Amino acid sequence: MHLIDLDLTIDEMTKVEGAASVDVKIRSGVVESVKFGITEYKRFYTQAMRGKSITALPQLLARICGTCSNAHLLCSIEACEHALGITPSPQTQILKRLTMYGLNIRDHALHLYLFVAPDLRNKDNFLSFDEHDPIEHDMLHDAFAIKAAGNHLAQIVAGRSVHGMYPAIGGFTKTPTQQETQSIIKQLQEVRPRVLRLIKTFEQCDWKFDRTTKYMGMSADHYSFLEGVIISDTGQRIEEQDYHNHLEHVVIPYSQASGYKHDNECYMVGALARVNLSKEKLHPNTKKDANSAIALFPSTNIYHNNLAQAIEILHCIDDAIDLLNNTQFKQEPLPKPVFREAMGIGVVEAPRGMLYHRVHIDDNGIVMEGDIVVPTGQNQINIEQDLKTLIQRLIDNDVENKHEIQHEMEKLIRAYDPCMSCASHFLKINWIEKNNILTFSSL
Repeated sequence: MHLIDLDLTIDEMTKVEGAASVDVKIRSGVVESVKFGITEYKRFYTQAMRGKSITALPQLLARICGTCSNAHLLCSIEACEHALGITPSPQTQILKRLTMYGLNIRDHALHLYLFVAPDLRNKDNFLSFDEHDPIEHDMLHDAFAIKAAGNHLAQIVAGRSVHGMYPAIGGFTKTPTQQETQSIIKQLQEVRPRVLRLIKTFEQCDWKFDRTTKYMGMSADHYSFLEGVIISDTGQRIEEQDYHNHLEHVVIPYSQASGYKHDNECYMVGALARVNLSKEKLHPNTKKDANSAIALFPSTNIYHNNLAQAIEILHCIDDAIDLLNNTQFKQEPLPKPVFREAMGIGVVEAPRGMLYHRVHIDDNGIVMEGDIVVPTGQNQINIEQDLKTLIQRLIDNDVENKHEIQHEMEKLIRAYDPCMSCASHFLKINWIEKNNILTFSSL
């Protein structure tokens, strides 16, 4: 019987939007409570959107996040289009898909290389990799090559890799030229072998943490980040407009972020959920060349979220190449909005999971109220429960070293990829031990 008593407090941590904290209470070797709180999270966008013209709303809400801005942009556009009764053209849908592909290639690569790879190599950070080590040399150059490809794709389609300028309600203000499409096709083809190397790295990773939970994501006739119905691994199907009605809003007293449950259960959204639910819909070339990795899914190993992200990078590249090769882009006029009192809902798959926007406008096109549900908020309760299970398993397996417990907590939170807009380091801990009670806080 482990009689260890620990009070662990992390006042602030990086890599979540704003800041986060963790409080752990352990008595006589039993984890009595874990409180994972997202702090400085409320920035009142749902208040700021009130009184704004619907035509200005997408660019305003894109500023919610500095790294996933294009996901918020497209989600808001979808909600506005539904409110105005606008059906985007087939070409616009292709451009939206390509915008999301550029985002996911860049975003997943940054997470996997800059935030996760240092743990794989027992390094403090990505910049400490050794250029003369063959594996670390490849990782350094692969990271920036893949990131550059994602940036380039987003730039030619959306105007910028963050806060895209071209996507608008009902269409795009500019479309790629033939020269631009041929340039990005070549770049995507060149980085594809690097992505296969990344997939193999995480396929061979032996990190393991299993805990049964519910997985939810969007499903369409193709592997979609934009369209379809919402499904769960329990077989439930929910239309986009009904999604919020199935969520239980949970007020977490120690967190600025709202938590959510589905049918009174915590659940997970993100790459692991998407691949678990829709792996058969991945691009044929992806399934062919990443077959052994995809065979590991469905999985309950949270660290396979990293592998799922790597697989999604390959899918985004493969499908983007096909779309670019088979589409002749032509400039289309934007539809003129006809204002009416209405409510519109948008749901997209941001890199970290389902993102929900709702807007209610009056007959002058002025926003009366709205709502936003982000992936990190939806995963918050699941992260907290995972941390509690993880810490208890560590103690039961005779792990009492404070630094090892800290590191395993970091790895688990990192696997969820709760945010990438903060610094690339994670925690610097100052440990204080007094009367057999251990406390720590981030520096």
